[in-house]
This record gives sequence, C-alpha cells and structure tokens, in this order.
Amino acid sequence: MLRILIIDDDEGMRRLLRARLEDAYHIFDTGDPEQAIALSLLYKPDAILLDLMMPNFSGFEVCQTLSALTFTQQIPIFIISGEAATKCKAFCQNLGSAGYFEKPVDFDQLRADLASVLRDKRPERRTEVRIRLNVILKLRGKDKYGAPFELFTTTENVSVNGFLCSCAVALEKDATVDVLLCHEGEHYAGTARAVRAEWRDTPNPRYGFCFVSKPSEWVLHCGTVLFEQPENSPVV
Repeated sequence: MLRILIIDDDEGMRRLLRARLEDAYHIFDTGDPEQAIALSLLYKPDAILLDLMMPNFSGFEVCQTLSALTFTQQIPIFIISGEAATKCKAFCQNLGSAGYFEKPVDFDQLRADLASVLRDKRPERRTEVRIRLNVILKLRGKDKYGAPFELFTTTENVSVNGFLCSCAVALEKDATVDVLLCHEGEHYAGTARAVRAEWRDTPNPRYGFCFVSKPSEWVLHCGTVLFEQPENSPVV
C-alpha cells in the first residue's frame, strides 16, 4: 500500500485527513516539522500532505528542505492550508509543491489528484551509477508546441549514459535534444531523449535524459569522471 505522510500541527486536521484517506493509503503523521523531515528520510513516503502555518519551522521551510534533498526531492508534496491559494499557491509551486488545497479540503479532488500523481509516478531504475555533479550544458531542440529552443542548464547528477537537469521549456515524453558540453568551449556530446519529468507544472521542471546512442564526448566514461569535479562529489 502506498504511504502518505501528513504534516500538520492541528491534531484534529490530521485525524480528519487520516479518516478520509486511510482506506486507500497507509497513513503516518506528525505535528512536528523537524520530526517530519526525519520521517521523510527514514520512510520515504510516496506523497506528503503539508500544512503551511506551523510553529518554529514553517511549511514553506519544510517544502524547500525536502525539495532540496536528493533522497526526498522526488516525493510529491501537496499543500493543505488555511491560506488562500491566490496568496501562496504560486510561491509553493516555485518551492516544488505538486498541488495546493485550501481548508476546508475538497476531498474528492484531493483523492483524484493523489491518484493521478501516484499513478504516473515511476520507480527509479538506477541501472547505472549516478554522480552528483554540476556540469554546464547547452540543450537544443523543439518544445512540446514545436517551437525551437536553445538554452543553458546545469546538471544535478550524471551517469555514463544520461543526466538529470532543469529545463525551463515544456517537453513531451521521449522528446530528443542535442546536448553540448560547455567546458573550455562548446563540444557536441550527442542526442538525448527525455525519459522522465519532475515538477512538470512548475516554472522549473526537471527532466531525466538518456543518450540515444553512446555519447561521443561526455563527463563520465565507464564510471570515471573525465572533467574536474567538486571535491567529495557523492555517488547517488
């Protein structure tokens, strides 16, 4: 059964959310934002329901923290708040939230959105070692509307045959882009396909790319880093 973590300092709200969702999900909850981060790292829930206004450590800070950590940044976070969506929704999306619900909650819509997001969620198949490494790339291709684009981006992690990076244009699944390494000039690496999307409906979507064929020039070769990297770059 998929797991949902509820983070809300209002015990009554936690009980209500549990009662309305526990028939479909395994629920665990806390009213302590700091404990919530520890629980997220320990159990890696499939989704998180997060209140914004909590003492000591706000929901904004929790959302930002979880979105920044490699281990939790792919967990969809749904904001459940008494604050009007017109006031906070856009800001929460920029922090990485997947949805925003005002209290009193529309539970039919919440259940539908949870089902949609979790149905589309794919388990990561880490067939290759990935290294957390920031590499400047230039991507060239066409967006989902057929318009050509060219942009610079920075990878979050890389493998022998792929990489994860932000891409400020909307791409269709399986869209292909030309990849150029920006290291002492521009060097063509190859053509890569978008195989995974994260934060698609936010201003800063991220895509996982896999090269269509073995890249002609790339930062990794058989797991060895060819370009200089920051000291102690971790394997993820």
